[in-house]
Amino acid sequence: MDPRVTKLAETLVNYSLKIKEGDTIQINGTYEARTLILECYRLILEKGAYPKTNIMLPDQSYIFYKSVSEKLLKKMPKVALFSAKNTDGVINIVSAQNTRELSNVDPKKMSIRSTALRPLTDIRLKKDNWVICGFPTLAAAQEADMSLGEFEDYVYSATNINWEEESKKQEKLKQVLDNGTDVRIIGKETDITFSINNMCGIKCNGHRNMPDGEVFTAPIPKSVNGKIYYEYPAIYRGRVVSGIRLEFKNGKVVKASAEKNEEYLKEMIKLDKGASYIGEFGIGVNFQLNKFIKSILFDEKLGGTIHLALGRAYPECGKGGNKSALHWDMIKDLKNGRFLIDGKVILKNGKFLI
Repeated sequence: MDPRVTKLAETLVNYSLKIKEGDTIQINGTYEARTLILECYRLILEKGAYPKTNIMLPDQSYIFYKSVSEKLLKKMPKVALFSAKNTDGVINIVSAQNTRELSNVDPKKMSIRSTALRPLTDIRLKKDNWVICGFPTLAAAQEADMSLGEFEDYVYSATNINWEEESKKQEKLKQVLDNGTDVRIIGKETDITFSINNMCGIKCNGHRNMPDGEVFTAPIPKSVNGKIYYEYPAIYRGRVVSGIRLEFKNGKVVKASAEKNEEYLKEMIKLDKGASYIGEFGIGVNFQLNKFIKSILFDEKLGGTIHLALGRAYPECGKGGNKSALHWDMIKDLKNGRFLIDGKVILKNGKFLI
């Protein structure tokens, strides 16, 4: 057993979820992540808690979308609803064996399914005891243009760190967001403004994502105005959309284009009423992560970047955040740009000035 796997499992069980005796914990993942799943399973049992595993098989999601009827597509599975209501915590291990499994699935089907499953998401967000963890697989290593060994080093260098110390470092940026009102982002083909008045800054310090390393808040939905260009591709459910340009007026996307998969982008923006508004403004602060690897779990934490998410806001940011079944993070590189809060430059050319 790689000792780095054991250390990561200990972090998830003891720090991220703070599992206690009597808890029922669900572990989701694939066979590729069996070493981490089994270590978490063992540690949960040693806590006097009950672990339940859910192992996804290769092509399972693809077969679902290709074979499911429209009636079932819209149906909320009773067993999933029961599980969401009766588990005390969830460990989701991202360990895809094929990162492009859903590339040729009709996006309308995925949109319908997202809407049907929204109550599950709402329950889990309200309970606020879940963590999503990346695991190094061959498929993910290929996406990152690394060998498996290199990718393992990359993952564990960003996860097996002192998260309590990282939390202390994030406090200053959180205070800036808590006390700020007007945000402006300037960069390549980008000049966009919005308000975060009375919204809270949230530190991402290893409790809900692993790796972690961002501070985020929620814009006032109808305050967003201007345009933005995303240097990095945005990936949602296996679809890669690159060269995205969005223009906002009074919060809503009024113009959208992409150099690749533009129709998919426009389809997602029409998912529901809230999908064309911004739900999150996030700032990457994990400088152990220094390469775009086509995984949002890692890439949104890249030090010196910001991201805006179309769709749902996280309720912990405060009242009045956007509501949607969609939550699609899109990353903006600010190595040649800056963002300001109330006229003060916070980040310039990839470096913090606070």
